[in-house]
Amino acid sequence: MKKYFVILLYSANCLLVSLFLNSCHKPVTSQKDTAEGLPIPPIATPPPEGMVLIPAGTFQIGSTDVFDYDEQPIRTVYVDTFYMDETEVTNAEYKAFLLENPRWQKGHIEARFHNGNYLAHWNGNNYPIGTDDHPVIWVSWYAAMAYAKWAGKRLPTEAEWERAGRGGLVDKKYPQGDTITTLDANYYNGTFKGTTPVGSYPANAYGLYDMAGNVSEWCLDEYDWDFYDTFPRNWFARNPLSVANSLTRLIRKLVHIEGSRVLRGGSWADFARYVRVSNRDNSSPRTTFCDFGFRCVRDVPP
Repeated sequence: MKKYFVILLYSANCLLVSLFLNSCHKPVTSQKDTAEGLPIPPIATPPPEGMVLIPAGTFQIGSTDVFDYDEQPIRTVYVDTFYMDETEVTNAEYKAFLLENPRWQKGHIEARFHNGNYLAHWNGNNYPIGTDDHPVIWVSWYAAMAYAKWAGKRLPTEAEWERAGRGGLVDKKYPQGDTITTLDANYYNGTFKGTTPVGSYPANAYGLYDMAGNVSEWCLDEYDWDFYDTFPRNWFARNPLSVANSLTRLIRKLVHIEGSRVLRGGSWADFARYVRVSNRDNSSPRTTFCDFGFRCVRDVPP
């Protein structure tokens, strides 16, 4: 009897200990840390291969450069968490897309989706030898959108791009700070050099390469030169978009109109002032050019 009593007592103690431990490790469902009263940061799954997590938060978009009126006024913007490609889409990656999507191959693409120079330097489905890791160029906004959809991604909004490009730095001109050299990025400095392999220069604090120089990158938004001056004047704007008020509406609308699209980051053919993180450029969605490329983003699941 004593044996069974000891076993029963031991079992009861184990049950009490188990209940205590479970209460200590019970998942927190509140949005507040009960001990500190601080918000609990969201736990995201590991980023998809080749992408980095860009944390949600506020930042100041725009600049006070006297000649760049489309970057004014500086506004405080909130952007949700998202994933972004570490590098620009390469020739090799784009070729994989073409092999699975013949309608976007050179010689097959519809005339309404380019300006006649699509993949100008390719020979059929073959990019120039030795450039597999260079960013793809001579691609239109429409082609970039098609690639992004095939890859299960999308193009970044203008606000997302600048949030990512700044790498968490505040009131700085470039991804690395207030100055930039040709050791930091591939841009025009007296000699035209063309594209370089992606990732050839140091990444910013978020782990993103070539956010200044190499190629100008297509964004999702339609270009609006006074966008910063017209979106809601509350203390911050949440995930601001030009033209539309939701990503779904923006994507659907842009497929059917010819307004210019935003380009960001500058390129190997630009002076230093045009590779600033706040610099805004634009072109027709049909344009293909020797320094136009892109990278993609992906939404973080709720």
